[in-house]
Amino acid sequence: MISHGTFNMICWIWIAVAVIIFPILLRVTQPYGRHSKNNWGPMINNRFGWFIMELPSLAIFGYFVVFKANLFNLLVLIPALLWGLHYIHRVLIFPLQIRTARKKIPAIIVLFAFIFNIINGFLNGYWFVYFATEYRSGVLMDMRLIAGVILFLTGFVINKYHDLILIKLRPASGNGYKIPYGGLFKYVSCPNFLGEIISWTGYVLVAFNLPALSFLIWTLVNLTTRARDHHRWYLKEFPEYPKERKAIFPFFLFTWSGSQS
Repeated sequence: MISHGTFNMICWIWIAVAVIIFPILLRVTQPYGRHSKNNWGPMINNRFGWFIMELPSLAIFGYFVVFKANLFNLLVLIPALLWGLHYIHRVLIFPLQIRTARKKIPAIIVLFAFIFNIINGFLNGYWFVYFATEYRSGVLMDMRLIAGVILFLTGFVINKYHDLILIKLRPASGNGYKIPYGGLFKYVSCPNFLGEIISWTGYVLVAFNLPALSFLIWTLVNLTTRARDHHRWYLKEFPEYPKERKAIFPFFLFTWSGSQS
């Protein structure tokens, strides 16, 4: 068993890696999806790639909480259900929904994501087995859990709703892109990413531990930079693209219409 102090140190190192990677991702566009390139090594099927790279988060976390943790403890059960809701959809449903029949993803991207999800699934799952505290009912505790669950589910709905808008824009047999409209696309280019950030913010409130915080920080690093790249791409590809939209956060920050504002 890893001591609590050592485990926390590992989490802080993991957070530091995210902070170090952030300026790199501001300079390097991740080469998959609409930014896909063939010069990053071998390519694999897009759907298969999504399944493989997301699977460790479901399998490793699931192993810890189902077979080793105390699911009678609400402070384990509730975050486990939320995690499962997200990753069952991400691993088993989303790859079948996306209409990218001819698209491929660099194997190196799948490998990086696979490694990330191994570490992330391990840190979050391990904590619930060895360091989770027992549930003690109280006003502050109950309000924190309720607020966290509401935030998570709100973000989940935002994420899935706008993912479906994007999926429906694509013909079943094609890979063309169009300007998305509807919902929060009125305000931002990537409301699906915004929804995911909201979800994991709620998860932090529910889980209330360092691994959950580390995951939120990694999510922010990955999705804000990814949203910036999407926003720039839309502006470049579509001269009529709505100039009032931000990249990911409505009304402020991350406009990136050629320069930051």
